[in-house]
Amino acid sequence: MNLTNASQKKQALINSYVESSDKQKKLYRRTLITVIFSQIFGGAGLAAGVTVGALLAQDMLGTDKFTGVPTALFTLGSAVAALLVGRFSQRFGRRMGLGLGFIAGGVGAIGVVVAALMNSITLLLVSLLIYGSGTATNLQARYAGTDLANSKQRATAASMAMVFTTIGAVAGPNLVNVTGEFALSIGVPSLAGPFLLAAVAYTLAGIILLLLLHPDPLLVAKAVANQAAQGSQSSSDLEATRDGKKGITLGALIMIITQIVMVAIMTMTPVHMKHHGHGLGEVGLVIGFHIGAMYLPSLITGILVDKIGRIAMALASAVTLLLAGVVAALAPTDSMVMLIVALSLLGIGWNFGLISGTALIVDSTTTSNQAKVQGAVDVLIALAGASGGALSGMIVANSSYSILSYAGGILALALLPIMLWMRPKRA
Repeated sequence: MNLTNASQKKQALINSYVESSDKQKKLYRRTLITVIFSQIFGGAGLAAGVTVGALLAQDMLGTDKFTGVPTALFTLGSAVAALLVGRFSQRFGRRMGLGLGFIAGGVGAIGVVVAALMNSITLLLVSLLIYGSGTATNLQARYAGTDLANSKQRATAASMAMVFTTIGAVAGPNLVNVTGEFALSIGVPSLAGPFLLAAVAYTLAGIILLLLLHPDPLLVAKAVANQAAQGSQSSSDLEATRDGKKGITLGALIMIITQIVMVAIMTMTPVHMKHHGHGLGEVGLVIGFHIGAMYLPSLITGILVDKIGRIAMALASAVTLLLAGVVAALAPTDSMVMLIVALSLLGIGWNFGLISGTALIVDSTTTSNQAKVQGAVDVLIALAGASGGALSGMIVANSSYSILSYAGGILALALLPIMLWMRPKRA
């Protein structure tokens, strides 16, 4: 009886939003604020794996050849989590899907710390898979802001969630020394310190969403679409079905290629720096600039994607990633400035690709399949990242960091013919 009453109250609350456009607008704004707060902590959580994951594996494995494996594992875990979070969100709403995804990432981070304490490679690998849940959830949170957005707000809404990830994502790498010292003070290896921060950050992000993302924006959006469909198909659904398959495929390809390029070069940069005498603080600074460039331009990027178009910004992504690869390849090994420039360009190029691709996906889906398709696309993005991370170590071990960087830049150029061939008419 209590469950029935709770369900009736929940549906009545959702119906009250369906009947009021003013309440929908307020919920849209409140959803953005809630997602923004969760993303601040989510950004701090994902920074740990990016900054020291490869170095921790190098320390525990005693070889460089498999230093790309941690990135591959937590992006592989991200792939599984993306599918689960997407399907769970489609059925139960964003609140449960995103909230539980972040908490799972926190559990994985705790597992990494325990693995470092026990010097257990097996536990490390399993924990990194689970830790990937946080990465997937952090990425999928960008969609929550778009559920109640109109077609001219979608890229901007997605970018709002991403831009505030910058606060945590930039702070995380720059706290490497602080968290490392704290870890040593409690008997934990210093390289596991950032994962202590990740455990707390991811858990807080999940709690914020579970407590505050109410009523659920996706459930409200579905109810609004269902009501509109009773009379006639809604204009937004008509718009989304036009060129739908082509838009989904193109959006996915843009994000997959940019993810491969970004992850491959980013993964090996800390190892490349360590080989040439740079300390953890310097690694954290370069990665901090990189992650800042991945997320900080988001608001401007979102506005540009909404104003000048998805395809134009995807083209800008390809050119920027090419420049990043060339600068990284040519950067003197002792030049912090050139490495910062290269990794900043890498982050900006990824940002352009992710937001333009995200907007194409949202344009091309309806409320009936939105979260499920978004989760499936993020699976492919995560698998692409896993491939980039795994192959990067092997490429560098058998050639050089410069060859890897050139290869990444050239791969980015593959976006140009793909976009010209497949672009939807509306894009």
